[in-house]
Amino acid sequence: RHMKSTLIFICLLIASSAAADGFASLNRSGTIAIMRHAIAPGFSDPANFTLGDCSTQRNLDAAGRAQAKTIGAAIRASGVTIDRVMTSQWCRCRETADLLGMGTPAPLPALNSFFENRSAAGRQTADLRAFLASLAPDETVMLVTHQVNITALTGRGTASGEVLILEVGQNGDVKVVEEVLIQP
Repeated sequence: RHMKSTLIFICLLIASSAAADGFASLNRSGTIAIMRHAIAPGFSDPANFTLGDCSTQRNLDAAGRAQAKTIGAAIRASGVTIDRVMTSQWCRCRETADLLGMGTPAPLPALNSFFENRSAAGRQTADLRAFLASLAPDETVMLVTHQVNITALTGRGTASGEVLILEVGQNGDVKVVEEVLIQP
């Protein structure tokens, strides 16, 4: 058992070292990072979902918590300084954002999941683009959200814990310039 834990830790260190190179592109002006929350087993949220009650939501498991910590370590190893961390109000996103260890995350409702309410997709994506357009070009921001939000913004799907580095235009349009995935 100890040997297995040691091997997992070594694999995570190797992955985070390689990922640090990918995160270095955040040093360029006009780039931000957006990530899907770390591993939270299951699909969607239970019928009794309540936004402020984590006991009614899908949450990170031990692998997800380790993944979030490793991603934060890889970003720090890249030498990038994150100015702000913004997060969905869902517990799995808030916990991921907190475990990254890059400051106190702030809620951004535009990052909330619209998986169960697809009619909110257009409004929330427009709100997110407006937020992105309002950022100073030299501000480095990490956004923690859900797969549906990332797909609506970028046209691409993401795995749990996957980080996309985006180049942000003045109108809030984005271009994916890097992808980083650290598996636990």
